[in-house]
Amino acid sequence: MSPIIEIKNVTKEFKVLNRREGLKGSIKDLFSRDYKTVRAVDNISMSIQQGEIVGYLGPNGAGKSTTIKMMTGVLEPTSGEILVSGNVPYQSRAKNAQEIGVVFGQRSQLWWALPLVESFRLLKDIYQIPDKDYKDMLALYKSLVDIEPLLHKPVRQMSLGQRTLSDILAAFLHNPKIVFLDEPTIGLDVSMKSKIRTLIHALNQQKNTTVILTTHDMGDVDALCQRIVIIDKGKMLYDNDISHLKGFFGSYRTLRIRVDGSLPEQAEVIGKLLPECGVKADEEWISILVNEEKLSVMDVLAALQKQFAVKDMQLQEISTEEVIRKIYEEGVE
Repeated sequence: MSPIIEIKNVTKEFKVLNRREGLKGSIKDLFSRDYKTVRAVDNISMSIQQGEIVGYLGPNGAGKSTTIKMMTGVLEPTSGEILVSGNVPYQSRAKNAQEIGVVFGQRSQLWWALPLVESFRLLKDIYQIPDKDYKDMLALYKSLVDIEPLLHKPVRQMSLGQRTLSDILAAFLHNPKIVFLDEPTIGLDVSMKSKIRTLIHALNQQKNTTVILTTHDMGDVDALCQRIVIIDKGKMLYDNDISHLKGFFGSYRTLRIRVDGSLPEQAEVIGKLLPECGVKADEEWISILVNEEKLSVMDVLAALQKQFAVKDMQLQEISTEEVIRKIYEEGVE
């Protein structure tokens, strides 16, 4: 089966003016030809099959948005090839737009003053959705989430969570082959995050829609993605499934303890006591990341018990969030 997205050796460079400081510098910049070349995406290749949910991850400025803009046809790559549903996105923008859905940040595609159902009707006309398909999608939406109270509510009166939910529904309305979701659960409460994750998963399963998800919320990754792609500074660091990812750091465990006193202060003391471990505190626990290739958990616990009265403890496998953070910091060999 041919992949729905094929990216081969894609690079994107931008020319950026070397700006000077101050008013005189700004005036000189008007006539300057002193440019530097910034490589936002550096020789990336990947294939994505129909129906996959792929987490596209990386720190801020890694090149995620640039890659997605090239896949959606907004930008043309400096070199390399991109095919989306068999089309070159920047050469066939109208055709490509018909086959994709997009939710980017807080940039809503809904009409602010209109009820949600009127936005849906406008999108129906824009995408030329047949009446039967439109009614079938609304029926599917009603079976998945309780959208009836939202349909006749102006978008401006919706909460952030309701607007995000509505934007996702709008992105899937014309039954696109691919949907790009940029931070879909940012700023939402736990209940709404769960509802949106359930909706995305259900639409992917029922419509076999390919989903490209960029997020910093590892809850989204764990709930939705079997495969993740990690880039940093424009270069691809990892492309495989999550279970394989954790194999890179299989020797790591997180020891969580409760002790008397101020947890941040005690965490600072533990950090000095165990410099080879990562130590952080939250409201209830001190978490100690232990690499058992260097130091066993029992040795760590014994060292702690000599200086602290440990009231409670938990031992956890390394989380997806910790793995990805370490890849950002250390890379993958």
